[in-house]
Amino acid sequence: MAAAEEEEEGKMAAAGGGCCLRPFSCEQGLLSRPDGSAAFLQGNTSVLAGLYGPAEVRGSKELPDRAVLEVLLRPKVGLPGVMERSREQLLRQTCEAVVLGVLHPRTAITLVLQVLSDAGSLLSCCLNAACMGLLDAGLPLTSLFCGVTCALDPSGAIVLDPTTRQEQEARAVLTFAIDSAERKVLTATTKGSCSVEEMQQCLAAAQRAADTIFQFYRDSVRRKYSKS
Repeated sequence: MAAAEEEEEGKMAAAGGGCCLRPFSCEQGLLSRPDGSAAFLQGNTSVLAGLYGPAEVRGSKELPDRAVLEVLLRPKVGLPGVMERSREQLLRQTCEAVVLGVLHPRTAITLVLQVLSDAGSLLSCCLNAACMGLLDAGLPLTSLFCGVTCALDPSGAIVLDPTTRQEQEARAVLTFAIDSAERKVLTATTKGSCSVEEMQQCLAAAQRAADTIFQFYRDSVRRKYSKS
């Protein structure tokens, strides 16, 4: 399906979900070298994920009871810094929570995320690209996951899937990784200050938005297999 049609699907899903997400689109299997790949776009934020493995482990990283999972986040320009390392850790923890690595002991799974453009909510876009990349590779998963970013504006109103400007103006920015089975939080990160009550309100909004994103996942995968 063409990108324009995919984007329209995202618009409809966002409208139907009753939450203000930017239009999103996804295309799987774009790259030939990785075992799985996916490009995910949220508004003008886009990330390309490539997944390699399970493959032979190099060096002393091998684990006898499960696969080693490595995540590499590459910025659009320049070398990875402290921010990328922090996000790599959160992405790895999220993937480890759902990948059945025990089925592939003494192997390595590597997820490479390339930022193509950052117009806000980059971490949630990385999470969504990662999940679709895992799906495309056919790795065994206990559940799917998605990323949702919420910003609290100076008045305390919740902005879902904020742009870069909305993030800069926000009092706090929260990103949740949510699983598809029970809508549980797998990982979360917060920047800025907010009350416990505000965090709970953001989480509730993120869980509602997750329903929209998971429906988009299903529609996107269904289209992929109906074409092949």
